[in-house]
Amino acid sequence: MLPPLFKKAVADNPKKVADLIDFVNLPTILRDFMGQSQSSQLNCFRRVWSYIKENNLQDPLNKNVVNCDQNLKSILLGKAQVDLTELPMLIKLHFPKKSK
Repeated sequence: MLPPLFKKAVADNPKKVADLIDFVNLPTILRDFMGQSQSSQLNCFRRVWSYIKENNLQDPLNKNVVNCDQNLKSILLGKAQVDLTELPMLIKLHFPKKSK
Protein backbone atom coordinates (compact mmCIF):
# COMPACT_ATOMS: atom_id res chain seq x y z
CA MET A 1 0.00 0.00 0.00
CA LEU A 2 1.37 3.39 -1.01
CA PRO A 3 1.36 6.34 1.39
CA PRO A 4 -1.20 9.03 0.45
CA LEU A 5 1.46 11.63 -0.43
CA PHE A 6 3.20 9.17 -2.77
CA LYS A 7 -0.10 8.27 -4.45
CA LYS A 8 -0.77 11.97 -5.08
CA ALA A 9 2.74 12.50 -6.49
CA VAL A 10 2.33 9.55 -8.87
CA ALA A 11 -1.13 10.69 -9.94
CA ASP A 12 0.01 14.29 -10.52
CA ASN A 13 3.27 13.42 -12.36
CA PRO A 14 2.99 10.06 -14.12
CA LYS A 15 5.58 11.03 -16.77
CA LYS A 16 8.23 11.93 -14.17
CA VAL A 17 7.70 8.62 -12.40
CA ALA A 18 7.90 6.75 -15.72
CA ASP A 19 11.21 8.49 -16.54
CA LEU A 20 12.66 7.32 -13.21
CA ILE A 21 11.76 3.67 -13.70
CA ASP A 22 12.26 3.22 -17.46
CA PHE A 23 15.22 0.99 -18.33
CA VAL A 24 17.74 2.50 -20.73
CA ASN A 25 21.11 1.44 -22.11
CA LEU A 26 23.78 2.78 -19.78
CA PRO A 27 26.85 4.69 -20.94
CA THR A 28 30.17 2.88 -20.47
CA ILE A 29 31.10 4.72 -17.26
CA LEU A 30 27.86 3.76 -15.51
CA ARG A 31 27.90 0.28 -17.05
CA ASP A 32 31.28 -0.39 -15.44
CA PHE A 33 30.10 0.92 -12.08
CA MET A 34 26.74 -0.87 -12.09
CA GLY A 35 27.95 -4.12 -13.64
CA GLN A 36 24.98 -4.26 -16.02
CA SER A 37 24.17 -2.79 -19.41
CA GLN A 38 20.65 -1.51 -18.70
CA SER A 39 19.11 0.15 -15.68
CA SER A 40 16.74 2.91 -14.60
CA GLN A 41 17.66 6.22 -13.01
CA LEU A 42 16.13 5.05 -9.77
CA ASN A 43 18.17 1.82 -9.73
CA CYS A 44 21.36 3.75 -10.48
CA PHE A 45 20.70 6.17 -7.66
CA ARG A 46 19.96 3.31 -5.28
CA ARG A 47 23.16 1.51 -6.32
CA VAL A 48 25.26 4.66 -5.84
CA TRP A 49 23.67 5.28 -2.44
CA SER A 50 24.30 1.70 -1.30
CA TYR A 51 27.91 1.99 -2.54
CA ILE A 52 28.35 5.16 -0.47
CA LYS A 53 26.96 3.45 2.63
CA GLU A 54 28.94 0.19 2.15
CA ASN A 55 32.23 2.07 1.78
CA ASN A 56 31.55 4.69 4.50
CA LEU A 57 32.04 7.57 2.10
CA GLN A 58 29.85 10.06 3.95
CA ASP A 59 31.86 12.75 5.70
CA PRO A 60 31.82 11.92 9.44
CA LEU A 61 31.54 15.60 10.39
CA ASN A 62 28.90 16.55 7.82
CA LYS A 63 26.64 13.68 6.74
CA ASN A 64 25.31 15.81 3.86
CA VAL A 65 28.66 15.52 2.07
CA VAL A 66 30.06 12.47 0.29
CA ASN A 67 33.83 12.02 -0.03
CA CYS A 68 34.25 10.36 -3.42
CA ASP A 69 36.70 7.54 -4.07
CA GLN A 70 38.04 6.77 -7.57
CA ASN A 71 34.95 4.75 -8.57
CA LEU A 72 32.54 7.51 -7.59
CA LYS A 73 34.70 10.23 -9.11
CA SER A 74 34.43 8.48 -12.46
CA ILE A 75 30.63 8.81 -12.52
CA LEU A 76 30.30 12.10 -10.61
CA LEU A 77 32.28 14.32 -12.99
CA GLY A 78 35.58 13.90 -11.14
CA LYS A 79 34.45 15.76 -8.02
CA ALA A 80 36.31 14.94 -4.80
CA GLN A 81 33.29 15.86 -2.64
CA VAL A 82 29.61 15.97 -3.54
CA ASP A 83 26.70 17.37 -1.58
CA LEU A 84 23.85 14.87 -1.23
CA THR A 85 21.48 17.33 -2.89
CA GLU A 86 23.69 17.27 -6.03
CA LEU A 87 23.78 13.48 -6.27
CA PRO A 88 20.51 12.88 -8.22
CA MET A 89 21.35 15.64 -10.70
CA LEU A 90 24.84 14.27 -11.34
CA ILE A 91 23.47 10.78 -11.94
CA LYS A 92 20.71 12.14 -14.19
CA LEU A 93 23.36 13.69 -16.47
CA HIS A 94 24.30 10.18 -17.65
CA PHE A 95 20.80 9.46 -18.93
CA PRO A 96 19.60 10.54 -22.36
CA LYS A 97 17.07 13.32 -22.52
CA LYS A 98 13.63 12.25 -23.63
CA SER A 99 12.41 13.90 -26.82
CA LYS A 100 8.92 15.36 -26.68
